[in-house]
Amino acid sequence: MSVSKICCIGAGYVGGPTMAMIAHKCPNIDVKVVDINETRIAQWNSDTLPIYEPGLDEIVKGCRGKNLTFTTEIDAAIKEADMIFISVNTPTKTFGVGAGRAANLEYVEKCARRIAEVAEGHKIVVEKSTLPVRTAEAVKRILSNASNGSTFDVLSNPEFLAEGTAIEDLLDPDRVLIGGERKEAIQELVDVYAHWVPTDRILTTNLWSSELSKLTANAFLAQRVSSINAISALCEATEADVDEVAAAIGTDSRIGPKFLKASVGFGGSCFQKDILNLVYLCEYFGLPEVAQYWEQVVRMNDYQKERFVSRMVRTMFNTVSDKKIAIWGFAFKKDTNDTRESAAIYVVRDLLLEKARVCIYDPQVTKQQVIQELEYVLSEGDNGISPAKRELIDNHVTFASSCEEASSDAHAIAVLTEWDEFAEVDFGKIHDSMKKPAFVFDGRNRLKQKNLVDSGFEYHGIGF
Repeated sequence: MSVSKICCIGAGYVGGPTMAMIAHKCPNIDVKVVDINETRIAQWNSDTLPIYEPGLDEIVKGCRGKNLTFTTEIDAAIKEADMIFISVNTPTKTFGVGAGRAANLEYVEKCARRIAEVAEGHKIVVEKSTLPVRTAEAVKRILSNASNGSTFDVLSNPEFLAEGTAIEDLLDPDRVLIGGERKEAIQELVDVYAHWVPTDRILTTNLWSSELSKLTANAFLAQRVSSINAISALCEATEADVDEVAAAIGTDSRIGPKFLKASVGFGGSCFQKDILNLVYLCEYFGLPEVAQYWEQVVRMNDYQKERFVSRMVRTMFNTVSDKKIAIWGFAFKKDTNDTRESAAIYVVRDLLLEKARVCIYDPQVTKQQVIQELEYVLSEGDNGISPAKRELIDNHVTFASSCEEASSDAHAIAVLTEWDEFAEVDFGKIHDSMKKPAFVFDGRNRLKQKNLVDSGFEYHGIGF
């Protein structure tokens, strides 16, 4: 069997860009991305894609209408495909057994059941979503009960994309990991990636090693961030400079410089979710000490965000009540419009609970996204958001179309995303428009080299 038709179920941050790159590099393969969300599919077919990622727009528009299709016709795409990718969301459970830690596999199971119901002939089913180890066992059991005589191979092909550099990561990956049981099925997926990825970067393993490798990789990366953030607190207490410490230890070839950038905390759809999933798996398999070790990585991340807000309040004369705070950036990192688990959500929440007035500017995040995130984080479980907290959002949150507008008449600026444009504004003009003393709390150390103290600001970064 040679793969000529691919279907990807899920048109999100992983499915869309990954399938666009396969279509771009494999013009002989017809790629269909399907989703039940009609609005999202319409956006993929429009001039304004639902995802902001440098370089993605050009690739999608170059392939769309040729060998790349975005559609809601799921059953037809499944029937036609030789290979089916499952790329749906696997959020942390908010209810039932494992709530707050385990992955919610509802959407994965629904995909498997849909495939079993409508597939014809033999299909290679590829797990692209981040899944707990042994999930493939459940997928295989569901598929094996297909009543129409269809047969299946199940592969694990976890993504290792970093938002903001996803196209670079797809074009030139460190590795492509493929786990499976039958060599012939593995080779079919190897052959797809081999159109542009050197074969020495295509690693093959068994199913379970592949599934666990994704969780482990994210846990190790998040661990480095939490480690340097823990040291940043010590640096502030001892007048050391965390960037100098990171540079010093990063020159050690055994450690390396990557992911040693102190900040207000990590965010995104993967790190916290995957670590909590790992914690749950360790507890499930009777390894409480291992679970506690990894859970501390998340606790340190929460502490860093809390510490940032506490420092703001303490520095601004122990109160931010009725003070305007300009929020520069709401996405969890630059070059993406993704706000999932962004540190900004929790910083803004805590500032609102301190009765501050926040004015938010982000070049890619919409007002609707911000409101939805704040409503969720301020809600009280099944009871929803209380009238008092609804009033905080309605009366204490405003939006701006530029850094300058957000900062006008503000008591302080909080830099929460490291957008490049934040270092290019006229700080003299901004200082003149602010209340005095004018504070800058730089949660990304993006403005560290700007000598803002010389411009009249009280500047406070992370870890120095």
